[in-house]
Amino acid sequence: MHILGINAFHADASAAMVRDGSLLCAVEEERFNRVKHCAGVPVKAVEYCLKEAGVGLGEVDHIAVSRDPKAHLFDKILFTLRNRPNVTSLLKSRLANALQVKDMKQALCREFGADPAEVKAPVHNVEHHRAHIASAFFTSPFTEAAVLSLDGFGDFVSTMWGEGRGNRFRVDNQVEFPHSLGIVYTAVTQWLGFPKYGDEGKVMGLAPYGRAMYIDRMRKLARFAADGTFELDLDYFIHHTTGVSMTWDSGSPSMSNCYSPKMVELFGAPREPGGEYTEYVHDVAASLQAWLEESIFLIMNRLQKRTGRKTLCLAGGVALNSCTNGKIFDHTGFTDVFIQPAAGDNGTSVGAALYVWNQIFGKPRGYVMEHAYTGPEYDDDAIRSALARRGLEGGTPEFAVERLPEEETLRRTASAIADGKVVGFFQGRMEFGPRALGNRSIIADPRRAGMKDILNSRIKHREAFRPFAPSILEEHTGEYFEREYPSPTMLMVYKVRAEKRPVIPAVVHVDDTGRLQTVSKRTNPRYWGLIDEFRRITGVPVVLNTSFNENEPIVCTPDDALACFLKTRMDVLAMGNWYLERKDAG
Repeated sequence: MHILGINAFHADASAAMVRDGSLLCAVEEERFNRVKHCAGVPVKAVEYCLKEAGVGLGEVDHIAVSRDPKAHLFDKILFTLRNRPNVTSLLKSRLANALQVKDMKQALCREFGADPAEVKAPVHNVEHHRAHIASAFFTSPFTEAAVLSLDGFGDFVSTMWGEGRGNRFRVDNQVEFPHSLGIVYTAVTQWLGFPKYGDEGKVMGLAPYGRAMYIDRMRKLARFAADGTFELDLDYFIHHTTGVSMTWDSGSPSMSNCYSPKMVELFGAPREPGGEYTEYVHDVAASLQAWLEESIFLIMNRLQKRTGRKTLCLAGGVALNSCTNGKIFDHTGFTDVFIQPAAGDNGTSVGAALYVWNQIFGKPRGYVMEHAYTGPEYDDDAIRSALARRGLEGGTPEFAVERLPEEETLRRTASAIADGKVVGFFQGRMEFGPRALGNRSIIADPRRAGMKDILNSRIKHREAFRPFAPSILEEHTGEYFEREYPSPTMLMVYKVRAEKRPVIPAVVHVDDTGRLQTVSKRTNPRYWGLIDEFRRITGVPVVLNTSFNENEPIVCTPDDALACFLKTRMDVLAMGNWYLERKDAG
């Protein structure tokens, strides 16, 4: 049985294919169309999933969509009528979006030129947060667990929790619109001068530069009840009255300001985008992060006590806050945690498909998401063709180009990294989710304190306060970090051991932490082999890993990788077993 999962007409549009309960593939549309966080119908992502499964659209058995326009419909209408003065235009835009979701089969048929009569697959609309929970629990190694989804909003809900057992989960409680931890974090992120969709991650990098001096002010924004639910003080926000302008139909999503003049009274004039990073700005960022952690741990502890479970499955956009995730063991009763690697809305395509297989059909579980390498890969011929299209296959006066045996590729690449060169590493299947995990990565030497500035000046052009991540051989984690619980998808932040901070300064943040990726020989032998070769040369089982891109989605194809390599000042590109090096490198 083939189940096509889709996240559409929402940010981070994506598609996934589940065959007989196992995930064959999952990928975001942005990787193909090169539009960051793009919404709309994930046509190219669906096309890839069909190709990977070897089926046509008419051969798919079921289509699962991670939105349900009917969910909480009465509550939506009642709230809108009571609270929105601009009700006509608001209802019109929301209704148009809901109709697009409802007519997903028609939309797919239009895009693929298929006859609707030949596409027999029924469409299952899975409520947004149930898809989030399914994406975490049904892909986890746990047979029983507490389940939690924390997001901005989806289908009128921001937070949902319950308990999973076997091939089903139950929902115990939820928090509905307009109350959301995610909207608080977004609103203060906007006040801090980061207005773009997805900018919340920047606050995690900024927060360690400040002190949580204003957490009491943050606590004014929300009130918690004994059962773990919460309500915002809505006087500080505008999303529930005047509405927040969102664009979900196509292209990159955008979102207007969520905060009200009362928040400006509370925190002062907002920082202008591109403005100065004052001590006060740092302290507000630190206070926001501290408040979020306090709030999440309160919810988690009440969930843990209610369920009695020591295992937790976590998803939703807020679950991408790796600083919070790294402290779960210290601040809650949970001892094991699984976080779906594409925890944001992109991962709901996987969740929707597995919800149909497990929750609706009652089929047994037989799949564990041990890694995030679920995207396309390209063989030697595809790489050779991409090189030939740019006239690079035989080398040029500017570039030396060779095809090497695998062991020599890893040895040469590790040696280049140890020599201080910046390397693009393009291997195997592309990662699903926001993190590059060694297959679409830029790799550098973590021992060089100045490497962060080199990467920012030559390639990434990011804010100076944003850290770069360490990838470490899994078996050496406890030697370098104060906790050794695996973090294979870079969703945990741990303290670096004091004696190791001078050894890997390029990946140690200002608060002595690192957002680590633990690399397993079993799940990614090639990347493990590269780091192990670097360890053999230098004695250090850690490399600096950042995403292979420059202010764009992470590269997908060999052509994308070559375009990024050629327009930046990377020194080396290891693409499969092809090794390209600038002749003036180093």
